[in-house]
Amino acid sequence: MKVKKIPLRSCVITKERLPKQELLRIVRTPEGCVCVDETGKMNGRGAYIKKDIDVIEKAKKSNILEKRLECSVSETVYDEIKKICEK
Repeated sequence: MKVKKIPLRSCVITKERLPKQELLRIVRTPEGCVCVDETGKMNGRGAYIKKDIDVIEKAKKSNILEKRLECSVSETVYDEIKKICEK
């Protein structure tokens, strides 16, 4: 039986390569809005971030998501990310 390949992605903060299930994808859609992509299939420019409150706080302080997505990220997006990570 074949072993199924586990897709790995890099966190933009910690630079760790982790399975997609352990990361959260943040997307800038073609219309320009920034949202959380829980399915991992939305169209647009994406950035992966580790599902950890400390990592999210670090991303907020360093504005790395704004740099990677090339647009401004609102406070509501960070709040939504925190709610998802607390589940």
